[in-house]
Amino acid sequence: MTILVTGATGAVGRLVVARLVAAGASVRAISRTPATAGLPEQVEVFEGDLEKPETLRAALDGVERLYLFPVPEAAREVVALAKESGVRRIVVLSSSSVLDTSGDNHSGEYHRAVERAVEQSGLEWTFVRPDEFATNLLWKWGHSIRTEGVVRAPYGNAARVLIHEDDVAAVAATALLTDGHTGQAYVLTGPEAITQADQVRQIAQVLGRPLAFEEITPAQARKAMGRAMPQPVVEMVLGYLADAVDHPPVPKDTVERVTGRPALTFARWVADHAADFAAEQAAGHAADRAPQPTGGAA
Repeated sequence: MTILVTGATGAVGRLVVARLVAAGASVRAISRTPATAGLPEQVEVFEGDLEKPETLRAALDGVERLYLFPVPEAAREVVALAKESGVRRIVVLSSSSVLDTSGDNHSGEYHRAVERAVEQSGLEWTFVRPDEFATNLLWKWGHSIRTEGVVRAPYGNAARVLIHEDDVAAVAATALLTDGHTGQAYVLTGPEAITQADQVRQIAQVLGRPLAFEEITPAQARKAMGRAMPQPVVEMVLGYLADAVDHPPVPKDTVERVTGRPALTFARWVADHAADFAAEQAAGHAADRAPQPTGGAA
């Protein structure tokens, strides 16, 4: 059985690849630049681009299962090509934001388009719908933590159920490797709801150095966030945070039900990324320029 991983050099995709390799699967991966992909030597890396479906044809030949990174603009063409090539099962990296059916949720509409294309294909499918990735803190707060020892954000009492990217990869890999997940849409969260102010406290505790949390107004946050996000995403995030002050999200046990082990804690995530928060790193750190797929918020 051969499994193709798209988005293989991303925060989740790279971990999916590692888990599949560890399980002894035959793994292929797609990269725009195979020479610099940095994937395990057991992985057969093909040059390809999800935005250009025809570039995936060679990589899909003989593939039975596909891990699909969300690119809605070409999702129907990619899925049709996968079906034509003999793929039987697709596991989609989606988002919990698809649960918002108001039509005003930018992330929800983005990911729903991919889910719809896969669901209508007639192939076996599993949707992995993470809520907010803890890795988003690297580009939201990483620079100010490294250079100033401070976090400025609105709604300090807004609680989030941040998820470790390795939990998302674990669920995706399980759905790719084992049966019993067809037709399932798994909403994933971390194991605890933690306010933004307490997130900063936990980061400080794990790093072993003082950090300050300075609450700013939504208007100030809108201006700052607008430099890194499209405006619809900014409004989505601020809306989630405002709502979470009085209506904190409830953690789900999906990770444990699917994988057999509890979801990783926020403190564990911070420990795994301590180097990314280390003081006096270069201001142009890659984490500040690489927001991850989002669930309930960016």
